[in-house]
Parts: sequence; structure tokens; C-alpha cells
Amino acid sequence: NPFFSINGPLLSRSLIFELKALTEEEIIFILKRAVADCERGLGSYKVEISGEALSHLAKSSSGDARRALNALEVGCFSTPPDADGSVRIDLKVAEASVQKKMVYYDHDEDYHDDTASAFIRSLRGSDPDAAIYWLAKMIYAGEDPRFIARRLVISASEDIGNADPRALVLATSAMQACEFVGMPEARIILAQAVVYLAMAPKSNASYMALEKATADIENNMVQEVPKHLKDASYRGAKKLGHGEGYEYVHDLPGHFSGQDYLSVSKKYFEPGDAGFEKEMRERLNGLRSRKNP
Repeated sequence: NPFFSINGPLLSRSLIFELKALTEEEIIFILKRAVADCERGLGSYKVEISGEALSHLAKSSSGDARRALNALEVGCFSTPPDADGSVRIDLKVAEASVQKKMVYYDHDEDYHDDTASAFIRSLRGSDPDAAIYWLAKMIYAGEDPRFIARRLVISASEDIGNADPRALVLATSAMQACEFVGMPEARIILAQAVVYLAMAPKSNASYMALEKATADIENNMVQEVPKHLKDASYRGAKKLGHGEGYEYVHDLPGHFSGQDYLSVSKKYFEPGDAGFEKEMRERLNGLRSRKNP
């Protein structure tokens, strides 16, 4: 990386190009061109390659066309021709050429969605062994580590929540670390986060609180903001009674007033008894008992 290996004055006088990984479609196009080109490619060998083999070589090359072309050459030169002189490269030959088995894992259809679902449900079900297996399958199949990291961040809030607030911090840190480190080392970071999230106590109380509040709003239970909570910072607000009667908690004992902040009596957040939420439940019950009637 020139940003690390070249000093600043020289770097400022240089034009830096970042080489991006090719897409699978682009690599398949290159492979097909190599098979058909008699002058610079393998056209004179009468190579016939299946769609599965092309796809496997493309996915296994990690965006590197030279790696894919090298594997194609290995497959071509190590496969005896048929009676008619054609070299047939199927999935088995392609797997042997790259020393990597084909994993049925389409990146935009059922295999992808089913594997991601199994991964999330294993985390939710507190099974670190299963979660690590599905993680390994996704990584082996070439899944974008950013997709996996995003799923971990979502799971940390949706399924763990305040039962272990550190889960979201760790998942977010893992996502940032993966972006900074990159593959293949990022897989180690993902594994650490997966095990932690799988073993963490579980709660969806925060998520359910939001769902219940949203349902009330959708059912037209839209509440007017009480006058004592309205913004009183602009000219004329006091004439309208905005902010009148508001109690500033930091001027009160225990930093608590018990004042009403919603015009109806509703309980959306109901903490569970797992992890930190047990402590939150005890505190919340105490606070609710001190609220003004």
C-alpha cells in the first residue's frame, strides 16, 4: 500500500490507482474469451467448459482474473481430451483445479437467504457451534463480510438488546474492524463476535416496545405533545403556554420528578429477567411507582 510505504512528499507528487476486484460476471467473460481465443488463449485446445465450472472458477478467484485464468489452464492441461479431441472441463475438474469444493450458495437467491436465516436463528437460539458453522459456510462460499457484519449488528439489538448492552458495542466494533482489516483476517474478528452474540443473554424487549408504540400510531392513537414539554425557546412561545410547568430534573433530588411525559398511561417497554434487563426492570418498577398520578 503506497500510503504506508511511500513518504509524504513523494506521495503528494504521485498519481495513485486503487485496483478493484473484478465481479464474477467480468471474470466469466474473461474466461470465455480465453477459451475462444486461438491466438492468445486456449482456443486451439477445443476446450468445452460447463456453466457450473465457469461459475466456480469465478467465485473461487476472489476477483482476481489471473487466478481464474491459471486455474483454467491447469484444468485444460491436466484433462485428457476426448476421442474427438475436445477437452471437457466440468465442475469436478474445476474443483480440482482450484483445490476448493463447490458450495451451493447463490448470492441472491434461496441458498443465500436460507443460510443467512440459519445463521441468525442459531445466534438467537444461543448455539455458538451452529452459528460458527453457518459463518464458515458463508465465508467459504465468498459471502461479503460486510453483509455478515451488518447481520451481527442487527442481531445485537433485535435479539440481545439491553440484556447485554455490550453486544451492540462489540458487533459495531467488529463491523468497523472488518472494514479496516479486510479478508482473510476479518473472518477471525467475525468468529469472535459470533461466539459472543450466541452466548449473550437474549431479549427483544426494546424491539417489542417500538413495535407496540408504532402499532398505536398506525391505529390513529397520535398524541398531542403536552404543553409543558413543548419548545419554549422562541419568541412568543411563553404566551402560548409552552414549557409552563416543566420540571428540570437536575434541580430535583435524585434527578427525578415523576412528571407525566405522555398524555395517556401506556407501558411499552417491559424488560425481561435476562442479564442486565433484570436490573433495568427493578429500576423501572421503582421509577414508575414514583410517577405522579
